[in-house]
Amino acid sequence: MKILNADPKFGRPLTENQIKDFLGNSKLNIHIATIDEKGQPNIHPTWYYFDATKNKIYVETDKSSKKVENLNRNNLVYYCVDVPYMPYKGVRGKGNVRIHEDINHNMPIAEKIMVKYLGSIAHPIATSIMDTVRYGDSVILEITPSFYSTWDES
Repeated sequence: MKILNADPKFGRPLTENQIKDFLGNSKLNIHIATIDEKGQPNIHPTWYYFDATKNKIYVETDKSSKKVENLNRNNLVYYCVDVPYMPYKGVRGKGNVRIHEDINHNMPIAEKIMVKYLGSIAHPIATSIMDTVRYGDSVILEITPSFYSTWDES
């Protein structure tokens, strides 16, 4: 795991264990940046699941979304998860994305995302989102980070 200090003047970088804890337990959105057909950046705030053992970030999204359209042309993303108030803390970086369409692969990952943000797959929003996964209308984006640029100003 390559870790960079994003803010050497004001803070310190997170350790590998702190990164895993922050990404694994935070209910903040991840912001992923993709490039559109005009070469312009698009920012997509979304829910995510971090698998610390595989060092992967997973995002569920509609398969006709702008994210997927952009990633089919260029599978590189920049991402950021950060605390928006003092003391500032966060993780950002760059990674390659693999788009998964296999429902059997996607269901358990989507369930983990729903439980993380909604507490249960029985929540009405979770039920609706899980139906899109079950019927093949959504995909899972698997982000493989190439580095983590981190900061902790506490």
